[in-house]
Amino acid sequence: MKNRYHLIIEGKVQGVGFRYFTQEQATRFGLVGWVRNLDNGTVEVEVEGDEDKMEPFFDALKTKNRFARVDQVHLQLVENLRFEAEFVFTQ
Repeated sequence: MKNRYHLIIEGKVQGVGFRYFTQEQATRFGLVGWVRNLDNGTVEVEVEGDEDKMEPFFDALKTKNRFARVDQVHLQLVENLRFEAEFVFTQ
């Protein structure tokens, strides 16, 4: 079953390569969507794919990047799937 999630990630997540890391992890788990920095210092993510890949992806974002520090993840299930072809980072 495919699902789509919207995340707001707080912590030391800007200026440390976190968007690139997020894109790398999403690609690793076969997920699609996007990631971008927000003006308030957080990072916004929308990710879509097989539900069984989501928890490992979320865990990787929280623990696998040695330069970033994730303090909190606000997670929300999004109703509509967009069926994107890849995972990209945006401005």
